Amino acid sequence: MQADTKHTDASEEPTMKFVRTRGADTDPTTTENNDNSPFHDKNASIGLMAKDAHHRNAEIAKPTNDNPQTSFKENHIFEGLKAKFIHTKEKDDTNPEDDDFLAPLRDRYAHQPTFLQAVEEMTESLAPIFADKVNGEFYKRAFLVMTEPERTISFRVNWTDDKGHIQTNRGWRVEFSSALGPYKGGLRFHPSVDEGVLKFLGFEQMFKNALTGLALGGGKGGSDFDPKGKSENEVRRFCEAFMTELSRYIDPYIDVPAGDIGVGGREIGFLYGQYKRLTKKSDGVLTGKPRLLGGSDFRTEATGYGLIYIANIALAKRGGTLKGARCAVSGSGNVAQYTAKKLIDFGAKVISMSDSNGSIIFDNGMTEAEWKVIIDAKQAKRARLSSLYVSQTSGEYVPNHSPWKIRDLKLDYAFPCATQNEINGQAAQRLIQNGAKGVFEGANLPTTTDGQKQFRDSKIIYIPGKAANAGGVATSGFEMAQNAQRL
Repeated sequence: MQADTKHTDASEEPTMKFVRTRGADTDPTTTENNDNSPFHDKNASIGLMAKDAHHRNAEIAKPTNDNPQTSFKENHIFEGLKAKFIHTKEKDDTNPEDDDFLAPLRDRYAHQPTFLQAVEEMTESLAPIFADKVNGEFYKRAFLVMTEPERTISFRVNWTDDKGHIQTNRGWRVEFSSALGPYKGGLRFHPSVDEGVLKFLGFEQMFKNALTGLALGGGKGGSDFDPKGKSENEVRRFCEAFMTELSRYIDPYIDVPAGDIGVGGREIGFLYGQYKRLTKKSDGVLTGKPRLLGGSDFRTEATGYGLIYIANIALAKRGGTLKGARCAVSGSGNVAQYTAKKLIDFGAKVISMSDSNGSIIFDNGMTEAEWKVIIDAKQAKRARLSSLYVSQTSGEYVPNHSPWKIRDLKLDYAFPCATQNEINGQAAQRLIQNGAKGVFEGANLPTTTDGQKQFRDSKIIYIPGKAANAGGVATSGFEMAQNAQRL
């Protein structure tokens, strides 16, 4: 098997916009200048003068024989100001770039590209209501309000490693929206976590939770702590230290976290135990708990199972079926594990799983016995896929590549269940060329904007994660109701 190296084309045509200098009290929904604004500074004054000069363009002196040097200098200054501050292109109502109401948001959060990607993806989906001639401007203002979390909490987490040394990590809880109910969303422990990543996840979670029809707000939290390579005692001590800080801000009726990458049943147990010690309460402040601690049946399996149920419904509407289909799955965590299991139950051929070190490819499909070997490696031994012996599975291990980077991997359907942005435009094109007839997202935003465009243009079945992976949070809603009734 051959693997392609990643290639991206970052060339973009620059655009120039006339944007007011932003201050602490600047209204982020406007880009107009205002003479009476407290932020009317020198640059804004120059901009207004340039605009005024533009309206009086005919009055500006042209180079003449009487004074060619002075006239040339005046024109040169004007052209410089014009290029810097003035839009000369006429507004085209059919072009969203002419009414870029997200420009202030992009300026403010240029250092959080994944968050901006999630916002722009949703903006594209909501374009029809933003174009409404009566209420479009109202919807834009409302959307901008929704892009700002109600509250972002950050804190230090000090914990002790097995050598007795104090280690420090950062922790966050981004409480995005409580409009529909208590903040709801998982905790992620991974070295890539920062505020921008959690804002993207919380933003996605807000809309996903609304789609369930349950009374759930949206939020997300986590830490840049890496559980990989840590002993169980180190993970426990970190979880206890993390909950010592987080417990001040969560409550069954205010904010109810759950698990995510790096936070499974073991970590939820450690977190819940510390919460009970600190508060002397046994309530539904966390979901995804073990059954003996008040968890719900099938919560662990819910996201992966739900992904396959919605895929099966979508295929049935097009006259397709999962039976006998070649299905590629990325990831090997909770979602990927039970996605693979339900695919096997439906008679599909699971041809891949992966982790951050590489992929294991089953050309003839994974058997249920091989699935159990992977489950044991990941849930009990917490091992890498590369550690599996050839005698344990029929799979071929491909190091340092996800299934989407393997050039000749023939498939019918793709189930990205690993992490965000794992499928770029090039990988999406390769999937289509390799025969993919549908993509169903188990992870949050696993496809880049370019990749999504490739899928939509090709007319294959494409179900984004906000709908496809909502089975987990829907079951969490039932667990919250179960805990509230002391069942």
